[in-house]
Amino acid sequence: MMLTQWIAFPVLGLATICCAADGGFSSKPWSVAEETAVVYNRNDPDSESLAVYYAGKRSIPQDRVIGLALSKEEVISREDYDETIRNPLAKHFGTAGWWQQSAGQPATQAKVRVLVLIRGVPLKISRLSDNPHIAPSQEDEASVDSELAVLGVTDPGITGSIPNPYFAKKERFFECDAAGACLLVGRLDAPSADTVRRMIDDAIATEAEGLVGRAVIDLALKDGGYQQGEDWLKGTTALYRQHGIPAYMERTAELISEGWPLPDTALYFGWYGSAAFGPFKTPEFKFLRGAVACHLHSFSATSLRTGVTAWVAPLLERGAAASVGNVWEPYLSYTVHFDQFNARLLAGQTLAEAAWGSTPAFSWMTIVVGDPLYRPFANLSLPEGEIRDFALLRGLAEKHPTPARGAELKRSVVALAEKRKNGHLLELLGLLSAQESDDASAASLMEHARALHESPKNRARALFYQIDILRRSADPKLRALAKGLLQQAMDDPSLQGERALQLLK
Repeated sequence: MMLTQWIAFPVLGLATICCAADGGFSSKPWSVAEETAVVYNRNDPDSESLAVYYAGKRSIPQDRVIGLALSKEEVISREDYDETIRNPLAKHFGTAGWWQQSAGQPATQAKVRVLVLIRGVPLKISRLSDNPHIAPSQEDEASVDSELAVLGVTDPGITGSIPNPYFAKKERFFECDAAGACLLVGRLDAPSADTVRRMIDDAIATEAEGLVGRAVIDLALKDGGYQQGEDWLKGTTALYRQHGIPAYMERTAELISEGWPLPDTALYFGWYGSAAFGPFKTPEFKFLRGAVACHLHSFSATSLRTGVTAWVAPLLERGAAASVGNVWEPYLSYTVHFDQFNARLLAGQTLAEAAWGSTPAFSWMTIVVGDPLYRPFANLSLPEGEIRDFALLRGLAEKHPTPARGAELKRSVVALAEKRKNGHLLELLGLLSAQESDDASAASLMEHARALHESPKNRARALFYQIDILRRSADPKLRALAKGLLQQAMDDPSLQGERALQLLK
């Protein structure tokens, strides 16, 4: 079953989330590492070494690093979860004084609010064998991570989900009284220990300078009961436009094909494919350092042990530092709402705050993979090289916010690009215009970019983007222009080996 629709929680609309992105979220400082504990599997040598490595990088005291004797399998039974994970952790929290809990009452006075699970800790809890025909939305299987989020809640039960009291709240987690005894749980996990170390290093390095690069949005053109999934992605695209983050948006029902040029990708959000596809399954493709990459599918995180299964693990193997996913069928409304997730990240929240604050349910199927303390947009610097253009564009977008001053933004960027003979900056501005559905302006900017680009590869990419924008336009005159440009490209001997040209036919 693939993302079955099940409405049970309120869904925020695009207008609400855009308002939140303009300053609705709290920016109160939080020394989150001081309230973080790390859990590893004592039966897995890599797990302990990774726990020590991460704790050292984040200055987490050694007495906050907990080793448990756990199964080395990804899937465990409910009995194993209770006996080897839930009960020992609850006891440790009490004896260590990390919270106060009386019999039959939820935990209070929490000193630990974030829990980091290290590669080697089991991933998911299987359905009880004596309950094979449980009613929809009352399943008893779950991710280990989401169950641990309610570790301090009294008798949370095992069937169905628990409404997440932090969902859609404006406060940061530590100042949200409604969150009560809940924990933010993140997982540092991937097909190899080396990949996990790289994810840790990438998050910390990127956090210091800020994540810059282009975004990629892959729509599926779903409607009816699946419309909200499309709306989340469209809302994310509008949010990126507001913040000056250029995005390539694939506007067909198909997934992005292998060979389509996606350089400098720092953000990826798509949905409705069962396994990594196109550029994301090829070893040649690499995300920018610190990238956040997520694909919405019922079983996107069914396993993290191999880089060729589902979506989360392959995205990490292609260089992403963080992702979110589902270990079992979650129902669409219960998944991470991508527009809210991005708004929270852009407001400077941690990965764990952003993901769980955008997820309606605990004790369910979600996992958050990556350093939960990672704040990709906490800072914005001006790096060197071509990547600097992304930071310049963000700065100019904040100086000339849309829609009131969108025309001023374009004039400023065009003037700067012409002065510096910078075709790359014009190409990025073209993507921003395409995000506004201003196809004529976007195509014109791509043509202008081609004139300024020096390398044949860059000129070809701008041409392919120009054709793609024109051929998907609602204006028949623009679609006719696309046919003419495509024919010229097909007749150009220098472009015959370009894979992207074949995809445009």
